[in-house]
Formats: sequence, C-alpha cells, structure tokens
Amino acid sequence: MIRFVRNSFRLLGMARILARHDALFPLDLVPGGKILAFFARLTAPFSRRSDMRPGRRLASALEELGPAFIKLGQTLATRSDLIGDDVAADLSSLQDRLPPFSGKIARRIITEQLDEPFEVLFESFDDEPVAAASIAQVHFATTTDGREVAVKVLRPDTRLRFARDLDLFYWVAEIVELTQPRLRRLKPVETIKTLEDSVHLEMDLRFEAAAASEFRDNFESDPTYYIPQIDWERTAEHVMTMERVKGVRIDNVEALESMGVDRSALLAKAAGAFFQQVFRDGFFHADMHPGNLFVDETGRVSVVDFGIMGRVDKQTRLYLAEMLLGFLTRDYHRVAEVHFEAGYVPRNQSLENFQQACRSIGEPILGKELADISVGRLLGQLFQVTEQFGMETQPQLLMLQKTMIVAEGLSRILSPNENMWELSRPLIEEWMRENLGPEAKVKEVTLQAGLMLRRLPRVIEAAEQASAVFTDQGLRLHPDTVAAMRGKPANSQGRSTGFSRHTFLLWVAIAVLAVAVVLS
Repeated sequence: MIRFVRNSFRLLGMARILARHDALFPLDLVPGGKILAFFARLTAPFSRRSDMRPGRRLASALEELGPAFIKLGQTLATRSDLIGDDVAADLSSLQDRLPPFSGKIARRIITEQLDEPFEVLFESFDDEPVAAASIAQVHFATTTDGREVAVKVLRPDTRLRFARDLDLFYWVAEIVELTQPRLRRLKPVETIKTLEDSVHLEMDLRFEAAAASEFRDNFESDPTYYIPQIDWERTAEHVMTMERVKGVRIDNVEALESMGVDRSALLAKAAGAFFQQVFRDGFFHADMHPGNLFVDETGRVSVVDFGIMGRVDKQTRLYLAEMLLGFLTRDYHRVAEVHFEAGYVPRNQSLENFQQACRSIGEPILGKELADISVGRLLGQLFQVTEQFGMETQPQLLMLQKTMIVAEGLSRILSPNENMWELSRPLIEEWMRENLGPEAKVKEVTLQAGLMLRRLPRVIEAAEQASAVFTDQGLRLHPDTVAAMRGKPANSQGRSTGFSRHTFLLWVAIAVLAVAVVLS
C-alpha cells in the first residue's frame, strides 16, 4: 500500500512535467493514463507547446526528469515497436548530460577508492571535467610516471537515485503487464530489467574497465581501430583510469577534410569494424554516438566509453546474418524461414503469410537508392508488424537495432552516397560461408564427436558401476512382470531376476553408437 501511494504521487509529478512539455502521449500505454493526463494538465503551471516533433518534446521532458529517465528514454529508443519509428529516432539522439559535480568531490572519491594519497597517483588533475553524464564524469590527468590519462569518476549517491526511479518503472511495467494482455508480448517488465542490468553494470566501473580490456583484445591485431589501455592500478568500483586518446570527433567533417582523411575509406573501415564486433566477436559497442569515436591524422579510429556494451550469442548471429542477407537479396522466403527456425515466430503461424509481411516491409525500403537504405529501420518495422504473428520481443536484437540506426546516421555524415551494409556485404557472405557452409558443418560434427569421446570413459565407468550393482543385487522386478516376460503365471512369493554385466554394457555401447550416428 505504501508503495502504491508513493509511486502514485511520483507518477503524477512525472505527468505534470510531461504536460509542461506537451509530451503526455506515452501515458496512453498506461492503464488510467488518460485520467492521469487530464489531472496533469489541470495542475501543470503551463504547457510548453511548440512546433517540435513529439519525440523531441518527450526527450526534453525526460532530460528534466533526471538521469534514470534519460536512461529510460535511451532504452525506449530501441523500442520502435512500442513507440513508433519517429519517436524512437528522436529519442536515439537523447543526450546523457548533467551539470558536473565539483573537482574537489572527485578528488575525494578517487583518494577513498584507490586508498592512496592523491599526489602519489597523479602529478596533475584537471578539476573541470571534459564530460558529465548521469552515471559519472570524466577528468583529464597526468600520472606520476608521466602518462596522459582520462579518469572517470562515479557520481555520489547515484545508486540511491536510480533505485528510487527504477522502482517506479517496475511498478508501472507490472501494472501494464497485469492489465494489458495485448502488450505482454512487448515484455515491459523485461525491458526495465534490461535497463536495470545495464545501469548496475555502469555503476561498477570495474565492469566497464573489463569490457574495454576485452574489446581491446578483440582488435589488438587491427592497427586502424584503437581501444585505449586500462590503468588497473588506478581503477576501482567508483573510479576508472584509461589511456587518453587524441583526435577529432568522427562527425567533424571539416576537420577530417583539413587533415586529409579519406572519408570513404574511413566509412569502410568503421563498417568493417562494426561487422567484426557483431558477427565475429558477438560483443559490440552499444553507445556509438560520434562523441565516443575519434579520428587522428593517420585515419585511425579510437573508441571510448564502454559503459553500454551488447552481446549476441553465436546462434543468434547466424540467424541475424541469414536474415540480413535475405533482405538484401530480396529472398523473403528465406527471411521468413529464419524467423521460424529461430523460434521467433510460433510454428502455428503461416510461413507464407509471414513471408508476405516480410516483403511488405522490405520492398519499400530496399526499393530506395542504395545510400538511403536503412537496415536499422527495416528491423524496427519488422518488430512492429510481428504482433499479429505472435512474435515476442527479442531484447538482444533491440539494442543491436538501436546501435545500427546510430551507426547508419554516422555513415551518412561521413559519406552520404555510400551504404555501410553494402560495404559489409562481402564480409557477411564470407562469414556465413565459414560458419554455415559444408566445412563448418563437418567441423561442428567433429567437435561434437570429440566432446562425446572425451565423455565416453566416464559413461563406461558409470555403466560398469551400475552393472556391478545389478550383478551383486539383481535388477528387482515385480513378480507379474517376471511372469509376463517368461510367459508363466506369477510366483506367489515373488522372485528376482537380473541382467548380466556384459549384457548391460552391450546395451550401453549400442546407445552410444546410436547417439554418434545421430550427431553425424
């Protein structure tokens, strides 16, 4: 009851801020939202009605509501199936910026976390941060051994603030799932869980440091794509120190031109790196806005900010590659088959009807000029039309779709007449040959057979132990069962029978051979 009252008042306060920005339309998804919107309009001081699009008005309201709402907006940017393409596009540019806290507080946090005198850690430290967001802010510094670094410091009391707002989000999502059966497939509670998991990972900067380290290992052999090195000695739960990178923002076209950087080659490089992240590694940077990508005079791309990362398992990568290639080649039958094979669409649905739906999505998009084709938008529309086919939301694909849209926007800034997916198409086809071709299948069967052979001694040992028990004690059966097996009436006093040890091992061997045949 206390939670109900507390969150009801907080929800009304949130609605009043939405009303001030003329952005109450999300309340249409909430039970009783229209009534809440009515009271919010009555009590809001004024309404900032403007000519801005609904998504931009909502983004302004979320920025006023605070850090957790900004994160919620960024999560909703992946849910075009829930809020529509236009609003999702506006929220994808939602900037996570907040006023900075003082350098004095940052120094105190660093000293407490690293348990060392500040002057032992850093020779110099810029009190004015270069970036301040909802979770943390970043300061430039120089270590006592002369290295230039960037120091990320967690905001004080950020955990408490997020916990309070996440409780409100869960409460609303639970009500929606309970009262709106048609929206359950959109998994509102799971969406908030994804947000919570992401925020909790961001709040422990050791996890971000580990992500940066893994990302660096993945691209260690690529001289054109650089990930700065982590300073683990100056990293803790609330502090992360990494090598400082230099260069211009990747969307600063004038600076790139003045440095003589070939933007077409830069796009090809960025598209290839994005493909490698998603398909080769299954581990991708999920916050690829231009402020996190820098280019130096050699054309090398440096990446920063690893707080939001995405993972895609190998099977999903295989399905995704086939899906994208199917759309790019207009093989809508294969696109539909992939959805059924992956279990995204239930088997009781019509493959032919879903194929027709895929064509209705693909043709308007793929019929455009090559430079205007957006695979991110295509996936977004695909998620929207699947409601009638009972397709459940796939959270691992939603984050990837959002990242695709951001990457596509960046590619159009770099080279408006080229398409990053067409540049990546040879890589996709080669990867699919390596992972779906005959050689890949033989390799997989060999691997499975090897695993089975390694387990075989343990299986035989267990079988021998079981056989010994049966030999010593017999396999006791009900008298009626024994009589039926012998074709004789049951003995009134009951008898026991047993398999010999060799017979039992023979059956085990037959079972193992059968499994081997099936796997091959």
